[in-house]
Amino acid sequence: MQTLYSMHQNHSDNLEKEERFLFQSIENVQDLYLVLVSTLVEMKSKEEAFIEISRNKHLATKEEKNPNLKFVNNAILGILSESNSLSIAVENRKINNWKVNDEYIQILLDEVKESELYKNYMDKKEKSFEDDLHFVVSMYSDIVAPNIKLYEYLEDQKLTWIDDIPLVNTLILKQLKSIKDADHIFMVPKLYNDVDDKDFVSQLFRKTILNNDLLAKEFADKTPNWEAERIAEIDTIILKMAICEFLKFPSIPVKVTINEYLELAKEYSTPKSSIFINGILDNLIKEFTADDKLKKVGRGLM
Repeated sequence: MQTLYSMHQNHSDNLEKEERFLFQSIENVQDLYLVLVSTLVEMKSKEEAFIEISRNKHLATKEEKNPNLKFVNNAILGILSESNSLSIAVENRKINNWKVNDEYIQILLDEVKESELYKNYMDKKEKSFEDDLHFVVSMYSDIVAPNIKLYEYLEDQKLTWIDDIPLVNTLILKQLKSIKDADHIFMVPKLYNDVDDKDFVSQLFRKTILNNDLLAKEFADKTPNWEAERIAEIDTIILKMAICEFLKFPSIPVKVTINEYLELAKEYSTPKSSIFINGILDNLIKEFTADDKLKKVGRGLM
């Protein structure tokens, strides 16, 4: 949707160039994921380095010689630090943000160490896996994810990351919460489920562009009270994509298509867009069904 919108705005007709941009933007989502999840690993490493330097000071205090190691020995942070999947992905994607800009890790670490969450966790003498998990999940959701400095840094790195931050944070929290014990092996999720998943991206993009005029005609007479220029551009793109899925993708259930595009409308368009789009799509489904134009295959696809 965003790539199609960009093409419209820039009056671009270079299909290959825009498709490359589309796939690069998707690749960038995984880079953002790796950048964000690696903050936890880097915070642990930075605190370990700080403890070691403090211990070796010439006039180290009693507390510095015998520090509280609960944070650096946190089981969840240990699982992340020891994840081959994560370290290989970071290396392969050349993610070195926190090596170059480690001051942001210090900013996050300082905020964590000043929090009541950290104080309560460190003061608790008993150690349990459940406490470690609760601490890391809360630390990420309450301190790391909403950090303004981190957000501003990410915004400066890649423009496309801003829309992806909520999605990536949700995924990371879901993964953290799924860790059940100290033997858990943390795996970086695949960007695409399979070849068909990636092919769908290309096909939806290309079929929406190449059938642009035909798709527009399908809803042109369904908006008698709206002149074309009065319909939000995002809404026309959402409608075209939804109609494209109705007519060109037989394996996608109608209800799935409707739900997906109504969510897009709520997130990216005007307050009333989802109602407007839902009304048009509902009428089109009735028309397509009556005209036998919905060629869906498999059970429950209507």
